[in-house]
Amino acid sequence: MPRLLGRFFFGFLLLGIFGLQSSSGIQNHMTDTKTEIKQSRKLKSGHPPEYPELARQMNIKGIARVMVTITADGTVKEVKEVGGHPLLIDALVRAVRKWRYEPASKESVIEVRAEFGT
Repeated sequence: MPRLLGRFFFGFLLLGIFGLQSSSGIQNHMTDTKTEIKQSRKLKSGHPPEYPELARQMNIKGIARVMVTITADGTVKEVKEVGGHPLLIDALVRAVRKWRYEPASKESVIEVRAEFGT
């Protein structure tokens, strides 16, 4: 279990360092979520959303989408819900609000999608 967490964290850290320009996919086997980020900003720190226990018990699966406004200094300013089950969207919003991006010259907006129950 600690080894899996270490590998997951290392993979997420690499994504933050290299920041794929068009879209990226992160698979979290512990939480059964896959997060795709369509971005022009490099992710500096953050963890993928956790699959809510209630959603798991109710066998709720699917995709949650949000639009994230990022300030020039890299903090998340606003998260707008775009689509998905309310339980899944809530988990995604809670995770994304904690993310930090590399600074840039101006504010930007990106779409984040998370697939739960994969």
